[in-house]
Amino acid sequence: MKPIIKINLDAKINSHEPMILELGSGNKKPDHSRVYIDRLELPGVDIIANLEDGLPFLPDNSVDAIYSNSFLEHINNLEFLMYEIWRVLKPNGQKYVFVPHFSNPYYYSDYAHHRFFGLYSFEYFSKSQTSYKRKVPDFYHQFSFHTEKLTLVFNSPWRTRKIIKKFAQKIFNINNKWQEFYEENLCYLIPCYGIQAILKPEK
Repeated sequence: MKPIIKINLDAKINSHEPMILELGSGNKKPDHSRVYIDRLELPGVDIIANLEDGLPFLPDNSVDAIYSNSFLEHINNLEFLMYEIWRVLKPNGQKYVFVPHFSNPYYYSDYAHHRFFGLYSFEYFSKSQTSYKRKVPDFYHQFSFHTEKLTLVFNSPWRTRKIIKKFAQKIFNINNKWQEFYEENLCYLIPCYGIQAILKPEK
């Protein structure tokens, strides 16, 4: 799929304003400070592109921030897209991400989901891993992200359960040890809705 670029991308990159992307933006109300990218030609989408092919229309070190909300679980080749995100982000750029946690039963209903995420998923993309006691291999990739912040997000469509889960969110995010204890021992008793993280490229 050849990208269709509906804005003056060069002017946007070379302006003095921050270059901010939203990947898999869907049918969102446009925020004109961001560049919206989606595979579907929906209202407000600035670049129509299959992100399985990466971000070939963007030069290295050209983007200040990248957002994605409930999108990375739809990607087949996550490793390649993570590399592309690392490539286009400036050294001080940030990747803001929300993904489903593997214990969330609702996400299994969506046939378009290819993967789920856990507490250590982004650690596999890091050579300077956080202070989690459990370590994972860091030699799969030549590129690397540092996880600046990671939050386990709890939610429910039912009001009473939502209140209980928001209390659980405060408890289990006290520190990394509580997060690890939760995921190892309690995640199927109190399912987690998703993971919110801020990643910074290591260059």
